[in-house]
Amino acid sequence: MSRVWLITGSSRGLGRALAEAVLASGDNLVATARDPGQLADLSERYGDQVLTLALDVTDEAAAVEAGVKRFGRIDVLVNNAGYGAVGSIEDTGLADFRAQIETNLFGTIIMTKAVIALMRGQGAGHIIQFSSVGGRIGPAGRGAYSAAKFGVEGFSEVLAKEVAPFGIKVTVIEPGGFRTDFAGSSTVLAEGRQDYAETVGATVRFQREYDGRQPGDPAKAAAVVIHIAGLDEPPFRLLLGSDAVRNVEKADAARIEADREWRAVSVSTDFEPDAKAGPMPWEKKAG
Repeated sequence: MSRVWLITGSSRGLGRALAEAVLASGDNLVATARDPGQLADLSERYGDQVLTLALDVTDEAAAVEAGVKRFGRIDVLVNNAGYGAVGSIEDTGLADFRAQIETNLFGTIIMTKAVIALMRGQGAGHIIQFSSVGGRIGPAGRGAYSAAKFGVEGFSEVLAKEVAPFGIKVTVIEPGGFRTDFAGSSTVLAEGRQDYAETVGATVRFQREYDGRQPGDPAKAAAVVIHIAGLDEPPFRLLLGSDAVRNVEKADAARIEADREWRAVSVSTDFEPDAKAGPMPWEKKAG
């Protein structure tokens, strides 16, 4: 039986690659974008198999109701819509912080909440959250973006525990660099003041040089997402791209080592009910 997908941000990038792959596989699709005109070719090619809608993910999620009205159910929600900006935390205005967090985090929360009751009633469903390597590692220059994506990761960990008894699966996708327009029109780059030339500036320069040379193939990413959506036991987290794997493995190893180095200090803060508290780990013993 064909499945029904709802994909936010279907007009370009990984969302577009996934939308095309879903339709090519024979599944039905609710494809959303801020400008549905960019999805017109999908309607022309696939007819009633696709429903294209205008959707701002920070608004009420009426797309879910429209999808159910057309297809009767939603089997897979893919929260893909998002954007990023590069700039120092000092120079990023609060309005820009809020805008990125509204789209990248609250948009995900809004859409997720819109399908939970539906999927619970169905007794099945799969919620796929597009996070990022920036949801595991906080690179210089991406304070607002990483704040949002770290939030998506924590939100999704809680979500997975809560909805598992209802037959609802949750997967967090963490892509590295893919050859989409994310490093182009979907990202605003601002080197800012000279004080940050070696940190934020380095990130901006890397982003510009990396655009068009990313190792990730969007079509292959789409094929992987379709594959995991068909699994009885999909992964909760899935890195995509050799650069993502390399960078996260390095960061995780450093995190584990730091926790080990400071373990004595960490555990020293527990109550000692049966004995007088001794010196803290960094204090010299008297005598």
